[in-house]
Amino acid sequence: MQSRTLGLQGLATSAIGYGSMGISMAYGPSDTQEGLAAIQRAHDLGVTLFDTAELYGWGENEKIIGRAVAGFRDEVVIATKFGFTRDSGLNSRPDHIREVVDNSLRNLGVDRIDVLYQHRVDPDVAIEDVAGAVKELIDAGKVGYFGLSEAGPQTIRRAHAVQPVSVLQTEYSLFERDVEQLFPILEELGIGFVAYSPLGRGFITGAAKPASEYDPTDYRNHDPRWQPGNFEKNIDAVTRLGELAAAKDITVSQLALAWLLTRGDHIVPIPGTRSPQRVEENTRAAEVKLTDTDLSAIHDILPNGGFGARYAQDALPAWV
Repeated sequence: MQSRTLGLQGLATSAIGYGSMGISMAYGPSDTQEGLAAIQRAHDLGVTLFDTAELYGWGENEKIIGRAVAGFRDEVVIATKFGFTRDSGLNSRPDHIREVVDNSLRNLGVDRIDVLYQHRVDPDVAIEDVAGAVKELIDAGKVGYFGLSEAGPQTIRRAHAVQPVSVLQTEYSLFERDVEQLFPILEELGIGFVAYSPLGRGFITGAAKPASEYDPTDYRNHDPRWQPGNFEKNIDAVTRLGELAAAKDITVSQLALAWLLTRGDHIVPIPGTRSPQRVEENTRAAEVKLTDTDLSAIHDILPNGGFGARYAQDALPAWV
């Protein structure tokens, strides 16, 4: 597995990471043992970036990550996040950040969080205060690097002036391209980028089903990309991508992840799965080489992303 450097502060990770959210939430009933096996298999295959959050099971997901990596903790980068409350609100006050970090350290069973993200921008707390609190935690040795998630150019710039931001995390895939508008500021400031939902929440795997066929607790029941009208168009696009992938003797998932890796050396996707077999498939994407002809064919199939909005409602504030 190749490595990539995120930001100018020295954060180095594998070219493909692992996103753990699906072990605990959003994608139907979970299986902890299967999740543990997937994480351990990822490490076997050279993955060094493991992404979790307080929100994912309110500490339970962090405990799973901590348990899974305990035997090789010093070989990996653990990223977690603060900023949500149990009533779906936001709280990035410095005292709350410190409380969450102490809880996360206990849940993970570690003495340092390698990457600490603000999970969502809190409009009620100045980003300078957030960055200052994280800076104190970095100076105290509890945190290694500062990250932001779903933040816009003004927020990024203001935070970076207080404590250098090593990485921004936002949804990015063949289906979702909006974040590309932020790439110029990331390049200007020397900030890396972590792409979550790099397989379109599982749609770009060739295994998507109509929304009604998922478990009632599965987020995809309500995802606009799975709704009638959008679903059929997205299926057609993935079918065409699959034909292109098959001609290269790879899977459509590997094609989609390899495409992301061509978007810049500062980009690391973090596909999530509970399947060790899917982990193997995803990590092999780092070995795929796409030609200019391949990239042109992909562009012809999905020139502007997938069909359907990211969320059923405007659940995210505008990037500022």
